[in-house]
Amino acid sequence: MPGSVQSVERAAAILRLLAEDAEPVALSRIAETLGLAKGTAHGLLQTLVSVGFAEQAPQSTGYRIAPALFRLGASRIDLNELRSRAINWTDALAARSGAATRVVAYRDGRVVTVHDVFRPDGPATVTTDDSEVPLHTTALGKILLAHDPGAYRSIDAINLDSLTFHTITNRVQLDRELARVRDEGWATEVDECEPDRAAIAAPIRDKGGSVVAAVGVHGRPEQICDTRGRPRQVLIAHVVRAGRSISRELGHGRSR
Repeated sequence: MPGSVQSVERAAAILRLLAEDAEPVALSRIAETLGLAKGTAHGLLQTLVSVGFAEQAPQSTGYRIAPALFRLGASRIDLNELRSRAINWTDALAARSGAATRVVAYRDGRVVTVHDVFRPDGPATVTTDDSEVPLHTTALGKILLAHDPGAYRSIDAINLDSLTFHTITNRVQLDRELARVRDEGWATEVDECEPDRAAIAAPIRDKGGSVVAAVGVHGRPEQICDTRGRPRQVLIAHVVRAGRSISRELGHGRSR
């Protein structure tokens, strides 16, 4: 049996160190923690950066795990397959909720609309395409930000633009909102993307449990929310159920 390759072992140790820390890790700390010369650590880091496994954080000298590593080995679902698996459940969600319904995915640095169900008698003012607006302003976008490292990294070095008075523009507040989304399994927006619009969204998972898309409903606040401006529980249940049903179509939760 051949012996272990020291450089591979050291690179793996660097990746483990980066993965354990939510903040970018400085070169000096990496070298000190792993007992490496700075030149050796720097050379290994540059190799990891070149192959897309690590990256240098914007406006920082620290390093962190690159989004591509989170997706390594994960299935990259074909968007046509996603649409075919989602279409019946999305249409059913639109019928049950009486609201416009949409499925989106984050792909190659942008949001892609996979399927849209327009409410035939819906108001003409609710026309925003969630794939054309900042992620932090929509319920669908919050699902992607909460679960997809690549989507979250896309807003790292940009200002959180305000589209309305209610748009979340504070990053700490947004992080708290995304933590709530992960805990509760759904996201909402009320007048954040545009005035007089509200929405509810839920994640869609593949067979491995990774969030690969989001499904949601949107309409006027009085349609989506109760008299206190909170999303209607019955609609939350419909949207979450649709997300789980589509996820089962993709193999999530099925016994192997």
